[in-house]
Amino acid sequence: MRFLKFIPVAILGLIVLSAFSGSWYTINETERGVILRNGAFIGTAEPGLHFKLPFFDNVVLIDVTQRTLHWEGDSRLSAYSQDQQPGDLVVSVIYHVPPVDAEKVYKQFTGVDGLENRLIARNVPQDLKSVFGRYTAASVIQNRGKFAADVEEAVKTGINGPVVIDQVNIEDITFSDAYENSVEQRMLAEIEVTKLRQNAEREKVQAEITVTQAKAQADSQVATATAAAQATEIQAKADAERIRLRGEAEAAAIKARVEALGSNPDAIIRLTGAEKWNGQLPNTFVPGSATPFVDVK
Repeated sequence: MRFLKFIPVAILGLIVLSAFSGSWYTINETERGVILRNGAFIGTAEPGLHFKLPFFDNVVLIDVTQRTLHWEGDSRLSAYSQDQQPGDLVVSVIYHVPPVDAEKVYKQFTGVDGLENRLIARNVPQDLKSVFGRYTAASVIQNRGKFAADVEEAVKTGINGPVVIDQVNIEDITFSDAYENSVEQRMLAEIEVTKLRQNAEREKVQAEITVTQAKAQADSQVATATAAAQATEIQAKADAERIRLRGEAEAAAIKARVEALGSNPDAIIRLTGAEKWNGQLPNTFVPGSATPFVDVK
């Protein structure tokens, strides 16, 4: 019976303890608080220690840190390219709620999870399909950086709400096996064509080298022949000049002898005979004749 007397006191104590423990709360630096009184919004709370009315006030925490929404594995995003090639894309979106928009996030989406599901998750696939459809399968691979930038711009433009899209990443793009095989075959064909072009260029260069060498050899032979002809011409001129000078010298000598002997005919006869004499005296003499070439007075 004494124990039953303490039951109301215990209940009252529990009520007082609950009221005391529910009269204060803390907000972390990475959060903002939305204060509700009997379900109605009355304000927001900044980081720190705060007090509220027990049983009447409720605080909803809004995360304001960066969060990532990821589409991978079975949740990959699918889209068709401009040339009707289906592609599967691994995409991630990094976003955060501005602290000043905590009230809007609660009123419009009842929290960050609602914002993510109803705003971001609904818009990103549509924006991705719109951008992907402007690219061919080949160009989206060749210009992946530009494609990613276009998707990010489309997502940032398309999402209007109390959220900031920090970054959109296109982490992987895959196409069907049939398309991958066709790309591989096309690449092999392009490699073969490139190889043939290189061989043709090499042969062309080799032909040009052969022509250049032949021309150089021909020029060398022409130069050698020209030099030989010039040398022959110079030698001929030298020989002709030597003959001319010798002839002039002989003519001058003859002229001088003629002039010297012109006034003495006897001397010419004697000179002519002396030039023809072989240097031997005759073995017999006619009596009373003179000895040849000996003038005895």
